[in-house]
Amino acid sequence: MNINSQPTPGKPVRGSKTGQPIMVIFDLLGRSWAMGIIWHLNNGPSTFRKLQEYCENISPTTLNKRIKELTLADLIERTIDGYTLTEQGRELFKLIHPLGNWAKQWAKRINNK
Repeated sequence: MNINSQPTPGKPVRGSKTGQPIMVIFDLLGRSWAMGIIWHLNNGPSTFRKLQEYCENISPTTLNKRIKELTLADLIERTIDGYTLTEQGRELFKLIHPLGNWAKQWAKRINNK
């Protein structure tokens, strides 16, 4: 299993030898800056340079790789205005946004123990 290849349902990924879809999306989103890119693009289109700045000066190689993976997964696309979320990407953001809010509350509880 090559965890550096494009995560694809039905193919092995971290945590699933059979490539269960939930594990495939978790594998993709667990890669460096994948969720950050989706989070940032929820605010609207962004250029490569703006994404690089947002991602704390991620290397161009890594950013290109992540953009390719997210594009192949039909979560982002390139338009004349820059990179943007696809309909699938917007749906995913609507699902993970509440999880982000939950995580902030969870972190507060954990840190106060």
